[in-house]
Amino acid sequence: MSSAAAASSSASPVPPEDDVCSVCHDRFRIPCQANCSHWFCGECIIRVWNHGAAVQPCKCPICRRLINLLVPANVSDDQNDDPQLQRVLGEIQHYNHIFGGAPRSLTQRLQDLPFFIRRLFRELMDPQRTLPLVFRARMILMVILSGVYVLSPVDILPESVLGLFGFFDDFLILVIVFLHLAAVYRSLLLYRHGGH
Repeated sequence: MSSAAAASSSASPVPPEDDVCSVCHDRFRIPCQANCSHWFCGECIIRVWNHGAAVQPCKCPICRRLINLLVPANVSDDQNDDPQLQRVLGEIQHYNHIFGGAPRSLTQRLQDLPFFIRRLFRELMDPQRTLPLVFRARMILMVILSGVYVLSPVDILPESVLGLFGFFDDFLILVIVFLHLAAVYRSLLLYRHGGH
């Protein structure tokens, strides 16, 4: 893979070039990434959902985690007029509308955290994509304030008294900040892809 291709694949959400859909075992058509980070053809994963109970999200065919968000890869301008593409994107939008806002357990949120944080930072580094100014400002403020707390000698649980246990509050603050950033970014993705 050339360095330009590697740079573009790390900056933009697209499936790996040497990968195939685990449902149809063919090259990706209208690729979608699930919240568990696995890639599928949009039509294939919707077919998996339609095959099961329509009132609950489908499970990932690879890792068996519940899929509560599908994010389609970027669509080129020349594909926008394709009726099949529009139908599949509409079905993905419908899926996200039904399951994207469903309450999720803390365990599910922690499992989804790497997916959203990875996508968030990938989007921040991509000059072609812009996050809303309010979101950027909120994110920067949260990172700065949590950094100040972690580096500050004033702690709820002081490390000098409690040793390693004193780092628990610092770790907890960072987890809360990243969970909040992931939740806000998730709602932004749902809004962009018509989930709400």
